Amino acid sequence: MAESVLIVSRSLGSISGFLQVASLLGLVLLLLQAAQLYLKRQRLLKAVQQFPSPPSHWLYGHSREFEENQELPQILKWAEKFPCAFPRWMWGTNVHVIVYDPDYIKAILMKPEPKPSAVRKVLDPWSGTGLILLDGKTWFEHRRMLTPAFHHEILKPYVGIMVDSTRVMLDKWEEFISQNTSLEIFRHVSLMTLDVIMKCAFSYQGSVQTDRHSQSYVHATEDLKKLFSSRIKNALYDSNIIYGLTPEGRRNSRACQIVHEYTDQVIRLRKAQLQKEGELEKVRQKRHLDFLDILLFARMENGSSLSDKELRAEVDTFMFGGHDTTASGISWVLYALASHPEHQQRCREEIQSLLGDGASITWDHLDQMPYTTMCIKEALRLYPPVPRISRELSKPIIFPDGRSLPADMTLLLSFYALHHDPKLWPNPEVYDPFRFAPGSSQHNYAFLPFSAGSRNCIGKQFAMKEIKVAVALILLRFELSPDPSRVPILGANITLMSKNGIHLHLRKLL
Repeated sequence: MAESVLIVSRSLGSISGFLQVASLLGLVLLLLQAAQLYLKRQRLLKAVQQFPSPPSHWLYGHSREFEENQELPQILKWAEKFPCAFPRWMWGTNVHVIVYDPDYIKAILMKPEPKPSAVRKVLDPWSGTGLILLDGKTWFEHRRMLTPAFHHEILKPYVGIMVDSTRVMLDKWEEFISQNTSLEIFRHVSLMTLDVIMKCAFSYQGSVQTDRHSQSYVHATEDLKKLFSSRIKNALYDSNIIYGLTPEGRRNSRACQIVHEYTDQVIRLRKAQLQKEGELEKVRQKRHLDFLDILLFARMENGSSLSDKELRAEVDTFMFGGHDTTASGISWVLYALASHPEHQQRCREEIQSLLGDGASITWDHLDQMPYTTMCIKEALRLYPPVPRISRELSKPIIFPDGRSLPADMTLLLSFYALHHDPKLWPNPEVYDPFRFAPGSSQHNYAFLPFSAGSRNCIGKQFAMKEIKVAVALILLRFELSPDPSRVPILGANITLMSKNGIHLHLRKLL
């Protein structure tokens, strides 16, 4: 009996000793981790010391200053106080330098700097590693390969598709105006621009605007944008494992699945069309291939074709970029014109004098709307569809005023703050289309609705033509006015959104 007690006592002693050693080891590892985080924060503090900003908490950074629905106004306040750029601390060892000076932005965009690794990690499950996330030689190859899809000879026939898709949307709008209530326009516009990109870039034959699967796709992309914004601000969500266990992580997975199923179907349908007898050779002989055909026939410098993963990544990237950013641009242009009826009417008169009832719109017409173009540009200044982009410095950079940042720093280029800078744009909150009158001049990097440099928006010409078509046809059929009870609440979820929608009253014109 005594011997058994002695054995148990020795076992307990061994376990106790093991636990003590394990606890001590855990404490040492914890202290080492804390020391690493402290040293990293000190290194980052030194890196941004030339750029003042309000004091930040060592743990939660500036999160209290950037409360929900106040992010963009707060950036404008700090941009007015701190010239050129300021650091925004997300949490203890995560800092972004927000940049809004045109010379600073030029210095950054003149280099093909990649997206930050944190952004790539969050976006990759949704978009895959397409043109937006690629960098280096692979990015250059894909960009060069896809550029012909946006040649003006390719784009010219698309005007007819843009017209048809816009008219389908306007016919739907006529069903709503009899209800004597305002209409939330963004989702309608988003389905219309999805219809356009599907038919122009992917040779789709169906009717997107009446298809339930397309509506599910639009809902999923809206959800993914919100989830992206919330995840990027949460330190706990930095881990894929932890994020995957949360309700938001599960929502993200479901939305990604919907998006991927939709784009997979697009690819399958086009491949099936090309397999028809004679169709493949007919497409090969086309002078200009559309976007998806280029991807399907693509060959890299090493002779290999795109893998299924690479193919879907580019389709996912352009499916979102081709419809959502343009939908944001059109919606905000309509809101700006609705809020300024005198400019709306002048645009309408210009369009009527050029197009009559709009029965026939051509590519050439779209370059004969100077006043409407001025109004569109001014709306894009006030409401840039992509309010900010991110870059990660691959090398140290020295800015024109002598201040510098080291490699690996994350930069947020705030086009929203740039477009609202009173030094560049007097009375920047005033809607004044004459800022873009012929003969006016601005800094080359003061107005960047489609970014600039080598990584600028590859579809910017496509987007501007589509915006002009939509605005022209809408103004010919409807008079627009804002809903004063539902003023938009601006939010930056990849694209510029209104958190409560964009609601307009429509009056059918005789």
